[in-house]
Amino acid sequence: MDFTSAAFWAALGSIILTNVVLSGDNAVVIALAARSLPPHQQGKAIFWGSAAAIVLRIVLTLVAVQLLQLPYLKIIGACLLFWIGVQLLLEEEDEVEDGHAPEQKSMMSAVRTILIADLVMSLDNVLAVAAAAKDSVTLLILGLGISIPLIIFGSTLLLKLMERFPIIITLGGALLGYLAGEMLVTDPAVGTWMGAPLSHTAANIAGGIGAVAVVAIGMLWRRRAKGGATA
Repeated sequence: MDFTSAAFWAALGSIILTNVVLSGDNAVVIALAARSLPPHQQGKAIFWGSAAAIVLRIVLTLVAVQLLQLPYLKIIGACLLFWIGVQLLLEEEDEVEDGHAPEQKSMMSAVRTILIADLVMSLDNVLAVAAAAKDSVTLLILGLGISIPLIIFGSTLLLKLMERFPIIITLGGALLGYLAGEMLVTDPAVGTWMGAPLSHTAANIAGGIGAVAVVAIGMLWRRRAKGGATA
């Protein structure tokens, strides 16, 4: 595609817009993961986590159609995302309720969490990005690369909002639970078991159950840990 053509720039704008719109959930998990780091490492974790996630997304986009046809892949991804949501919620709720700084983790640990969560959450998103790229790898790389600073800005803004409004942390964990539940029931294997793909309404219900489950498990786990500590 010609760099000087209107079609090229229209497609590039579509990729950037699509990626930013679909990356709201990714910004949440990036901010949650970076929050457990010392302040001087938070910016680095957000940058490297976002950049590495974009590289992963480029690779994913090139093989997205084939990947999403594999049974059980989204089920595994849903389980990983559910676990990440509970873990991040536990860390941050402990900090808010106890008034103590959470156990500081390494930047590599935070980046690893960001990569795993982004990899899982991007399975569906990359299809829209691939459609906007119109089979052009150049467009794909340029569009996703330009999106990096926008995702970084969103993650940084969320991080600051979490400090002022701790309820966002719980909402972020619930969002990951919702995505996990929705992803679980849209796996091709589930459609095979049920005899037909589940409806959009059923997927939303499963997402709601996942959101409630993450928050409930986080609260119960925290209560049990506090009970053991005071015993």
